[in-house]
Amino acid sequence: MANEEDAESEAPAAGTGGVDRQILYGTASLTGAAVMILELLGTRIIGPFYGVSLYVWTSLISVAMIALAVGYGVGGRLADRAPRFRIAHAVGLAGLLCALIPPAAKPVLEATNALGLRGGAFTSALILFFFPLMLLGMVGPLVIQRSTERLAVVGKTSGNVYAVSTIGSVVGTLLFGFFLLPTIGSRTILFGLSGALLLLAVLLVVLERRNTGAGVSLHPFVVAGAIVVFAIVMDGRSGAPTAQTLVFETESPYGRVRVVDDRERNVRWLMSDSSTISAVQIDSGRPILPYLDILGAVPEMRPGGTRALLVGLGGGFLPRDLAKHGVVTDCIEIDQAVADAARDYFGFEPTGELIVGDGRYEIHRLETEYDFIFHDCFTGGSVPSHLLSLEVIEELRGLMRPGGILALNFFGFTRGEGAQALAAIEATMAEVFPEIEVLAVADAELCDVLFFASDQPIDLEAVGGSEGGRPAGWLADFAFDVPTEGAFVITDDFNPLEHMQQKKSEAYRETLVERVGLDVLGK
Repeated sequence: MANEEDAESEAPAAGTGGVDRQILYGTASLTGAAVMILELLGTRIIGPFYGVSLYVWTSLISVAMIALAVGYGVGGRLADRAPRFRIAHAVGLAGLLCALIPPAAKPVLEATNALGLRGGAFTSALILFFFPLMLLGMVGPLVIQRSTERLAVVGKTSGNVYAVSTIGSVVGTLLFGFFLLPTIGSRTILFGLSGALLLLAVLLVVLERRNTGAGVSLHPFVVAGAIVVFAIVMDGRSGAPTAQTLVFETESPYGRVRVVDDRERNVRWLMSDSSTISAVQIDSGRPILPYLDILGAVPEMRPGGTRALLVGLGGGFLPRDLAKHGVVTDCIEIDQAVADAARDYFGFEPTGELIVGDGRYEIHRLETEYDFIFHDCFTGGSVPSHLLSLEVIEELRGLMRPGGILALNFFGFTRGEGAQALAAIEATMAEVFPEIEVLAVADAELCDVLFFASDQPIDLEAVGGSEGGRPAGWLADFAFDVPTEGAFVITDDFNPLEHMQQKKSEAYRETLVERVGLDVLGK
């Protein structure tokens, strides 16, 4: 009897609508992969406009969870009460909506800009991704209902469906992160995903018609395919001309890297998602970010230094300036696409080793000793928090020669509530170094603040005074006293810095909109 029951439970269910259980399980797996690919793609659609910050990730994850919850509920009700609604309907409509995301992204992002970083990120994620994710969420309950013949095995069937769906999600995540994104762009992936879902829907219809002689009409799917083709054509059309010219664009595992020329302002920007990580005058080739002039003069604080480490390449100007002082610079840059853009469009030429990898990981692997270490990482309007903890500062100290100088750039508020981040950074560096000097690049509420740390006194008056150069002691004019209120030591265990930088990220984004405009951010 047990064998007969097992055989019966494994037989194709009468409610499958002419589609075998194996095909249904495969559908659950493929749509599970589609859910994860779509969720991860969200950062590539919204990130260039709002940045890949905690708020953006929170918005996308929340929207995905809401959409799937609604999809599970609606799918369950349709499975019981609407037998004419097929899995192919949900899959095909999800594929159609996926194709509409790229052409809809720019107007949606621009329309939600007035809501601010948090409200805009959440609302845009809701508008662009809720409905396709909801439809994909409906597939699970529909597959369970179609695959279940007897109430006695509904638990087993449910477990199998969610198991294969989760396996599909894992495969989709690995496929996206390891293979698809590094080789093709996010829009191409979206259109490819759309096409794959439509083909899956058509396959389900064909199998049902072959097995039962009746089923869903193919005409709506032909119309959907035509709409997808139209969406691809419309997405590929260029918009109205603007003052900014997109010179270069590519997608990497870490973001969309772009080089944008603003001929009216005579500025070339290097952007990674929604961050401007370097800027240069087009005609002269000189960087326009003033803090780089100060960092380029650091060797004058320790004459005789010959080796430097730069964590965060940007446009690659600093190694060139340091070379004028006889300093060879090793560079760590997480994104190969940034390094390529710096070389091809900003004149970067390595004077030492170029190391492509995460700063934290690569710092741990280094064995070279340095006279100067420059910490200049920036993304999404903030400094990556995991690179500012006590443990990182201690590791950097371990790479420095006696008398060496660590120079750390932090873009932040110089007064008010936002200045607590500066107090935390100074307190953290003071745990490792006995001597610290702080410079604010501008007399402004929000600007670059430079921290210099060493095991020996740092003489700002020693900088300058050379013939034809700046006057002696010119750096002293930038000296800045960090407010001590709210100071604490940043550690890997206690690091609220990312949350503390959110106000700054919002203010930075307003500045970014003024610099490059909504049109460039939304491209």
